[in-house]
Amino acid sequence: MKFMAIIPARYASTRFPGKPLAILGGKTVIQRVYEQVSSVLDEVYVATDDERIFQAVEGFGGRAVMTRADHKSGTDRIEEAAEKIGSTADVIINVQGDEPFIQPSQIETLMHLFDAPETQIGTLGKPFESLEAVDNPNSPKIVTDTRGFALYFSRSVIPFIRGVDRQDWFGRYPFLKHLGIYAYRREVLRQVTALPQSSLEQAESLEQLRWLQNGYRIRVGLTDVETVGIDTPEDLSRAEAFLKTF
Repeated sequence: MKFMAIIPARYASTRFPGKPLAILGGKTVIQRVYEQVSSVLDEVYVATDDERIFQAVEGFGGRAVMTRADHKSGTDRIEEAAEKIGSTADVIINVQGDEPFIQPSQIETLMHLFDAPETQIGTLGKPFESLEAVDNPNSPKIVTDTRGFALYFSRSVIPFIRGVDRQDWFGRYPFLKHLGIYAYRREVLRQVTALPQSSLEQAESLEQLRWLQNGYRIRVGLTDVETVGIDTPEDLSRAEAFLKTF
């Protein structure tokens, strides 16, 4: 099975404009993401709508493709990129451009999900480490079936544990945090990017609910590795500290 990774990266982030080009330990964030992914996969591209990012990627020897500026999601951007590249990959992996500490083991776990022919989309989950972290609506939760397929994603705490004081919930259920890395069979990527927004997606502002609501099967791989995503300048400072222990 042939895998290819596409890293969507745009300049006009609301909370941190230009973050793919922010410097982290002497390299741009996007270069660090690219190098981590390239340690596992031979075919890696950055998909961007900004000439500065395109030039930066080519400058460090990476491969980049220009895409439209009006995409509503990274998934839409990688579909356009895959078409432009003319990819023959069986599976396209979508690694966020603000995850400079993505681990090779996480990418490999994602790839192995496709050993099962019924896997259409793959993603990763990590056990939460505290109830305070579970309560954070910016960390989506996953519930899965017994085979590891996602039943639902939510910003709310799921499941609700009936008959137990809330402060005791953490020890009663293995709450699972969603990590925003995806992989799609090539034809499935074409299909899901043609779907209109769904009611659940609009309610929770979670794109993956569109796919679930339309009957696609998302298999969840487990990782125990925590990463440091960069959404704000404050996160970049945190990442600098993390880099010293990386």
